[in-house]
Amino acid sequence: MINSAQNPKVQETRALLRQTKRRKQAGAFVVEGVRLANEALLSGWPLRLALYTEALAAAEAGLLRQLRSKGASLELVSDAVMAAAADTQTPQGILLQLAWQPPALPAQLDFALVLDGLADPGNLGTLLRSAAAAGCGAVLLGPGCADAYGPKALRGGMGAHFRLPVLPQSWGEIGAVLAQHKLQAVLTAAGEGPAYYAADLRQPVALILGGEAHGASAGARNLAGQSLHIPMPGGSESLNVAIAGSIVLFEVVRQRRTA
Repeated sequence: MINSAQNPKVQETRALLRQTKRRKQAGAFVVEGVRLANEALLSGWPLRLALYTEALAAAEAGLLRQLRSKGASLELVSDAVMAAAADTQTPQGILLQLAWQPPALPAQLDFALVLDGLADPGNLGTLLRSAAAAGCGAVLLGPGCADAYGPKALRGGMGAHFRLPVLPQSWGEIGAVLAQHKLQAVLTAAGEGPAYYAADLRQPVALILGGEAHGASAGARNLAGQSLHIPMPGGSESLNVAIAGSIVLFEVVRQRRTA
C-alpha cells in the first residue's frame, strides 16, 4: 500500500489532475470516481494507472479486475493519500490515468457543436453532456476554450468525453471540417437573427456558441453563415451559455424528428 502523498505515482496523478500543462506534456489525463472509470473502461481508451482504496476494492472488485485485464497498473493507496491526490472533497476511492488520443471524427457528420472561447470548465462539461445526449456527432473547441480534459469539465461531462469526439482546433481546422462535411455554421448570439425555433436547423449544421464574457470572436463570426437568438420575454439580459446551448441543441433534435 502507498502511504505517502510524496510517492512519484501519486505526485504524477495529482499533477495531471491539477495542471493543464502537465496533461499536455504527458499526453494523459485522470478521471475520478466509479462512474467515469467505468465509462473510460468501456470506451477502449488506453489505460495507464489506477490508484484505489481498500473500500473501493471491497465494493468494486469487478471493476478493478476489468481495469487490470485492459492493461491498467493498479496501486492500493491509503485513504489519506487518496484525499491528498483527489480533486473532489469526498473522493470515491479511485483515480484512473488514461493516455490521451486524438479522437477520430465520424465519416458522416451532419450535426456538430463549436465552442468559441468558452473558458469556464463547468459550462464546457455541461455542454458536452448535452451534446452527447442530443446525438451531436462532434464537439470542436475553438481558441480560448478551457481544457476539456481537466477534472471539472470531465465531471460535468458525465462520460460524454468517451461517447463523442471532443477536439481542440484552430479556426482554420474548424473551417476545414465544416467545409468537408458541408455543415452550415449557425451562431447563437443575443438579439441577432431569427428566434432559434424559427431557424431551419434540419440541414447539416454546426452550432457555434461563444463565451459569456466577450461574445462571439472574429473567428466565429467569419465562419457563421447565419445567426439566431433565444427570445427572453422576461427581460433577462442573457442566459448561462450551457443552458442556452442545451436549448438550441435540442431544438435541432425536435426539428429533425418532426421533419
